[in-house]
Amino acid sequence: MLLGVVGAPGAGKSTLAEHLVTRLATELAGPTGGGAALVGMDGFHLAQATLEEWGRADRKGAPDTFDAGGYVALLRRLRATGGDAEPVVHAPLFRRDLEEPVGSAVPVRAEVPLVVTEGNYLLLDGPWAPVRDLLDEVWFLAPAEELRVERLVARHERFGKAPEVARAWSLGPDQANADVVAATAHRADLVVRLTG
Repeated sequence: MLLGVVGAPGAGKSTLAEHLVTRLATELAGPTGGGAALVGMDGFHLAQATLEEWGRADRKGAPDTFDAGGYVALLRRLRATGGDAEPVVHAPLFRRDLEEPVGSAVPVRAEVPLVVTEGNYLLLDGPWAPVRDLLDEVWFLAPAEELRVERLVARHERFGKAPEVARAWSLGPDQANADVVAATAHRADLVVRLTG
């Protein structure tokens, strides 16, 4: 099973996904192991050098600053069953301390019964469109806007941005992306609204 967790930047997707996987890892483990695994869409960020070369570094995080096709291919590999299933599928991981993706950092074994994947664009059209059909269920996180922005600014500061730069990025490029994501909420199976 593949569960998608989607929401705008700062919505709490990673936190919820990590909590679910930790909680379910032992509950879903069978006699041969298994449990749950977490695969983030952010591992498909294009490299910073590529974004700079293509003139997209000033809006890193926008839909076209990711390898959507690579993410779709990974989900197809994770969905494969029977003779088509690989013993282990290695997914990339995004390292916020480096601001770069790291390839093959997350091994997902075939016997894992649940993969939780989280990201902004799981319900978007265009090159992202196949994602929705590859997920069994999608939950959309919609915290209060003030809380979301506050969390986002704090995260940017935690990873090295000066307070004024963190706020400008959160209210600029991140907000543009948040508006794109918000327009996809109606495609989710469940919308979770948080007030505090």
